[in-house]
Amino acid sequence: MPMMPVTDSMFLLVESREHPMHVGGLQLFKKPDGAGPDYLSGLRRNLLDSDNMRPIFRRRPARPVNTLGHVAWSTDAELELDYHFRHSALPQPGRIRELLELAGRWHGTLLDRHRPLWEIHLVEGLADGRFAVYTKVHHALMDGVSALRHLQGTLSDDPSDMDCPPWWGSRRKPGEGRAKSPRSFLDSAGKTVNQIASLAPAAVKVAREAFSEHTVTLPGQAPRTMFNVPIGGARRFAAQSWSLDRVRQVANAAGVSRNDVVLAMCSGALRDYLIEQRALPDAPMIAMVPVSLRRKTDPGEATGNNIGALLCNLATDLPDAGKRLGAIHQSMRNGKRLFSELTPLQTLLLSGINVAQLGVSPIPGVVNNTRPPFNLVISNVPGPRKQMYWNGAQLDGIYPASVLLDGQAVNITLTSNGDNLDFGITGCRRSVPHLQRILTHLDTALVELEAAVK
Repeated sequence: MPMMPVTDSMFLLVESREHPMHVGGLQLFKKPDGAGPDYLSGLRRNLLDSDNMRPIFRRRPARPVNTLGHVAWSTDAELELDYHFRHSALPQPGRIRELLELAGRWHGTLLDRHRPLWEIHLVEGLADGRFAVYTKVHHALMDGVSALRHLQGTLSDDPSDMDCPPWWGSRRKPGEGRAKSPRSFLDSAGKTVNQIASLAPAAVKVAREAFSEHTVTLPGQAPRTMFNVPIGGARRFAAQSWSLDRVRQVANAAGVSRNDVVLAMCSGALRDYLIEQRALPDAPMIAMVPVSLRRKTDPGEATGNNIGALLCNLATDLPDAGKRLGAIHQSMRNGKRLFSELTPLQTLLLSGINVAQLGVSPIPGVVNNTRPPFNLVISNVPGPRKQMYWNGAQLDGIYPASVLLDGQAVNITLTSNGDNLDFGITGCRRSVPHLQRILTHLDTALVELEAAVK
């Protein structure tokens, strides 16, 4: 019975009906040439017959230990695969609107803790002939980076490859990708003691950067907005793609990173949306930007949680798109520089400080009577760099659906997908009206940035 890391068990501990703690995603595919009316049902039958199952997808939480919650995993020896892998159809007329509505409903329902914590929905009925796959997996099993890495492991760049594994499978052969032998306990303990001893000087450094040099954004500086309210359990989901080349051209012209441009797109969209709602705060909004602490060379399968948290000034108080981009670039540059000068343990400590207030947000009255640590999460997760296929079907979009917490009624997550950037916006159904309007404003913000750098 493997023990559950504290970072993973916390996602189970804080989960409630109002706060489902799973990450998800909506993938769109074009059927291969010659696919008949029974293509999807046949594909599902073949995948259900597969014995390619990663052990993590048999894990379910062991019985909770009193008030400590879940501290260990158990293995489901009699997995009902057809329960986890479902076949659904859209209501007519089968537009993207109906698909997003359905994905929003699925994303607002809790996963069954008596079973392994994941679901996959194969969706047909789109009027344009495409099909969709909606997936969700509990954050205790995988963070968003892990889930996307795993998804890419089930795809192929060869359209004739009909041997792609199901989402719960893996291309790795037995023995591949295993982690190196761990260091001895004494080596690990000595390293940990040294890192703990370095926390005090790291804290002094962070304080100097924040209070003396005013170069780092800290929690508590964010204004209250209509997003920073108690939330319900129902969700809305909106999604759209933009050309990566357009974002790259703005970044090159301005001398900033592509992620800076993405954050500026979000900033402009949020500014216009809140003006539309007559709710724009005078002070600049603050975004929490997750940063993966994994290295590309990390061995082993992508599981668990290993992310840091930077706070970025979105400069939503500035009406000029070019000036907003400059302010965002400087804020992210300062935060990344500080992270680069800290050890991994120090980085986790600073990240913990940035998000610590969320841990008490479920307590009645906290959200309504305190300033938010930040206004929303904006996450940019690297995806496939070239055109990919799944059993002959062409991948046409990857739209992430993320977690919302009390006081955080909207989340923007995007991923690169070949020549596109695919945005997924998750919102509290009760608190964020007309969520799809943010998509329109994202497009407007990109046009404004293109004009600003000419």
